[in-house]
Amino acid sequence: MGYKICIIGSGYVGLTMAACFASRGIKVTCVDIDKERIEKIKKGEPPIHEPGLKEILAKVTSDGRLKVTEDYAEGMKDTEFSFICVGTPSKPDGSIDLSYVTSAAEAVGKNLHLASKNHLVVVKSTVVPGTTSRIVAPILESSSGMKIGRDFGLVFNPEFLREGSAVEDTFHPDRIIIGEHDEGSGKKLLALYKEFYNNLLPPYIITNTVNAELIKYANNAFLATKISFINEIANICQRIPGADVETIAKGIGLDKRIGPLFLKAGLGYAGPCLPKDLSALISHAQSLGYDPLLLRAVQHTNENQPYQAVLIAKNLLSTLKGKRVALLGLAFKPNTDDVRCAISLKLIDRLLKEGAQVVVFDPKGLENAKKLLGDTVLYADSAIECIKDADCCIIVTEWDEFKKLRPEDFVKFMRSPIVIDGRRVYDPKEFGNKLTYAAIGYCPS
Repeated sequence: MGYKICIIGSGYVGLTMAACFASRGIKVTCVDIDKERIEKIKKGEPPIHEPGLKEILAKVTSDGRLKVTEDYAEGMKDTEFSFICVGTPSKPDGSIDLSYVTSAAEAVGKNLHLASKNHLVVVKSTVVPGTTSRIVAPILESSSGMKIGRDFGLVFNPEFLREGSAVEDTFHPDRIIIGEHDEGSGKKLLALYKEFYNNLLPPYIITNTVNAELIKYANNAFLATKISFINEIANICQRIPGADVETIAKGIGLDKRIGPLFLKAGLGYAGPCLPKDLSALISHAQSLGYDPLLLRAVQHTNENQPYQAVLIAKNLLSTLKGKRVALLGLAFKPNTDDVRCAISLKLIDRLLKEGAQVVVFDPKGLENAKKLLGDTVLYADSAIECIKDADCCIIVTEWDEFKKLRPEDFVKFMRSPIVIDGRRVYDPKEFGNKLTYAAIGYCPS
């Protein structure tokens, strides 16, 4: 492949994309402002935990196919594509913060003269509808002195990566969505993807930027809705003897109109994407004069869901004051070290307010958690150490190593063997016969 591309931002999206594209012969330069992150990547060490990324990154950095710099001029020189993959965090009111996107757009514009002729700027950062054409486009033109459609092109190309499966999702996506600002730009980006995927090009849609931007938000809002829906059903199940939401979910999941995915009841959705994107969509809708009642209900349900585990613990122990509560899992999902907006943080905050002593363990997320939690909790080096002498254990993240624990482990090491299965990783009958077992969406006969 003869393509040369620049990727701005080396987070989950940018770095994964950079490594995967470089692994198939595309020359990639990553631009980032974080010097510590840059130095790690140069050594072939990913600053994030993502299955499969370390091996790919080590190879493409050692053979020179992937380079990283903090200099936009160096990153964009002679490139045919620039991908903006920076963060779009939430403001305190839930609306989207576009400062990183606008800053990146201005820097890209100032260096466009160094890029190849008819360069294509690709916005991959999740932005609310209208951002690419109404905000990014004017910035690019004013900072470059060039004209979109004549001197360079612009598209919005959302990502649908799942943390913990980002490499797999990059190589085998469900679809490609391309929103073109100017005619012909969509086909140019599609040509790059055709080279990358060869005969395995996934289904694709080329539309305008607004539709593509809204597809991303609608996608995540729908997934969030499915999760909040099944959690609402789970909360009802807990009050009906003999009811089990796992069976309910399996039954409705067989309906082709519904499907089985994202019907896993538990402590709610979390992480850096679904909560942020839903908040941004709600805020954007309200700015347009529309009150999205359904989306607000989805959000409200999810915000309260983690506390179901605290209520169960309080009911079983009478009080949490002075009790030692073990949390197995800190990352917002397995196979990642990301604790941003994790359910564990909400649980810890509530448990501490109830007067409990909290001890935690996570296979990959401990270091990131320590930066946020400090000395407010106790840290264990293993699952067994975490549950030792605990009055109650809450399963927060469904790591495979937690699934291997048997009832006997909890009986042997805990002060009082009470397990609250927030992710339904255990067999209720097996565990319920040997210890006090409770789970989201399960009510024994």
